[in-house]
Amino acid sequence: MVADSKDSKISKLELFNLPGGPQAFELAAKFCYGANFEITTANVAQLRCAAEYLEMTEDYREENLIVKAETYLNEVVVKSLKKSMEVLCACETLPPIVEDLNIPSRCVEAIATNARKEQLLSGLTRLGSDDKSFELKNDCIDWWVGDLSVLRIDYYHRVISAMGKQGVRSDSITASIMLYAQSSLRNKTQVNEKPNPGVVEDDERRIVEVLVTLLPVEKSSCSSIVPSSFLFGLLRMAVMVNASTACRLELERRIGFQLQMVSLDDLLIPSTHTGDSLFDVDIVHRILINFVQKIEEQENEDPGYESEGHGDGASSQCSVLIVGRLVDEYLAEIAPDPYLNLQSFITLVELLPDYARVMDDGLYRAIDIYLKAHPLLTEHERKELCKFIDCQKLSQEAWNHAVQNDRLPVQMAVRVLYYVQLRLKDALSGSCGKGFLSQSMGVRVPSAAMLPRNNYATLRRENRELKLEISRMRVRLSELEREQLCMKRGLTDKTGDARTFFTMLSRGIGRIGIFSGQAGDKKPKSERRTQGLEGRKW
Repeated sequence: MVADSKDSKISKLELFNLPGGPQAFELAAKFCYGANFEITTANVAQLRCAAEYLEMTEDYREENLIVKAETYLNEVVVKSLKKSMEVLCACETLPPIVEDLNIPSRCVEAIATNARKEQLLSGLTRLGSDDKSFELKNDCIDWWVGDLSVLRIDYYHRVISAMGKQGVRSDSITASIMLYAQSSLRNKTQVNEKPNPGVVEDDERRIVEVLVTLLPVEKSSCSSIVPSSFLFGLLRMAVMVNASTACRLELERRIGFQLQMVSLDDLLIPSTHTGDSLFDVDIVHRILINFVQKIEEQENEDPGYESEGHGDGASSQCSVLIVGRLVDEYLAEIAPDPYLNLQSFITLVELLPDYARVMDDGLYRAIDIYLKAHPLLTEHERKELCKFIDCQKLSQEAWNHAVQNDRLPVQMAVRVLYYVQLRLKDALSGSCGKGFLSQSMGVRVPSAAMLPRNNYATLRRENRELKLEISRMRVRLSELEREQLCMKRGLTDKTGDARTFFTMLSRGIGRIGIFSGQAGDKKPKSERRTQGLEGRKW
C-alpha cells in the first residue's frame, strides 16, 4: 500500500473500515513481525477478513495469514459442531466481506452435517443398549438445541433450513424453534418500556414470520410434530405484532389440523379490535374451517371400508366428537359477551356437521346462556338460533330444564313438550323406547338399497352416521330403562304419585292435548289454565 502511494515521503497511513477493527489489525501486525499469538474460534473470522482486506496472499509470502486462517477453518472449525457455532456467532459483527469469503455458509453447512452425524451415532448407540423405548424417547433432545438460540434470526434461519435438508430429526428442530421463540420473544410484554418500541416490534414480527416458515411439515394428517400450545402462543404473538396474513393463516391451518388436542383456554384469544367482542371469534371460525376440510379430505382419501376401530375413519370420527364437545364449551364461554353479535355466534354453531354431537346438551346450554345474556333478541332471532338444537338429542335433564325455560321461542317449547310426552308414553307402555328408536332411525338413516353401489365414499359416510346413531340410541335406551324401572315401582306403591307425575309433565301442553285420543289416558280439563314451571338454574 505504501509502495503504490504517489507520495514517497508518506508518514501516515489510514485504513478505513478494516474488518475486525484494531484488534484484528494488531493480530495481523504480530503475524507480520513473527510474534506469537493463537488463532481461535473467536478471532479466526476477523483474521480471515482482515487478511483479505490487507491482501496478505502467497504473492508476498509463503503461508501468509490468509492460508493460516483458511487452514484453521477447514481443519478445525468445520469438523466441530460447537466450534462452527462459535465462529458463526462471531460473523454477526463483521462487514459483508465475510459473506464474500463464504465463512457463514461453511459454518452453516458444518453445523447441519455434524448435527446429523451426532444423531446417527446416538441412534446406533441406543440400538446397542438395553434401555426401554420410553426412556430413549425422553433422551432424544440434542445438546445443541439450546445453543442455537444465541444466533441472529437470519443465521438461525439458514441453519435450520440446512438441517432440514440434511435430514435432522423433526422433533429436534421443533424443540430448537420453541427454545428460540422463548428466548427472543419473552420480553414482548415490556415493549412499551423499551427505547424504540417500533423497531423492537418490527424485529419481533420478523422473528415470528421466520419461525413459522421453519416449522416442520406434517408427514401425515394424523401426526402432530408441533405442540398445539406453542402454535397458539405463536398465533397470539403474530396478532400482537401484526404479522403477515400468510403467517397467521399458516398457524391457523396447523392448529385446525390438530384441533382435537386443543384445550378451551387455547381458543380464548382476546380480540385486538376496539369495540368488538371480547374474544376473536373470527380466528376460531377459520380454525374450525380448516378442521372440517381436513375431515372431509380424510373421508375422500380411502374409498373403501375401514375395519372396526381402526384406520383413519375411526380416528376422524373420534376427532369430530372431541371437537364437537370443545366447540360447545367454547360457545358457552363466549356466550355471556354482550358485544358478541348473533350472526357470529350462529356461524360457529352451524359449522360442525350434525354427527359431531352425540348429545345436544352442551349446545343447548350455550344457546341458553346466549339468550340470557341478550334479552333484547326478537322472537324471530331466537327461533333462528334455537333451530340448531335437535330435541331428540337432549337428555332427560335438558328436557326438564327446557320445559321450564321461558327464554325459548314458542315453537321450540312445543317441540320439547312433544318429545317429553312421546318419551313418557313409550315408558308407560313398556316399549322401552322402541317406537322412539325406530322413528329416529327412520328419519336419519337412509335405506341401503337407495345408495349407489359404486359410491364407496357415500357408503362410508352412511356407515359412520349409523354407528353414531346407534351410540346415541344406546344412551337414550339406558335412560328410558332406568325411568321405566322407577315409574313401575312408583305405580306399584303409590298410584296417586304416578298420576301426579304424569299431570306435572303434561301441564305445559295446555290445550294442545297431544294424548287426547290415547286409550286409558285422562283428558285434561279444557278450563284448566296452563301454569309455567319455575325454571331452575342450568
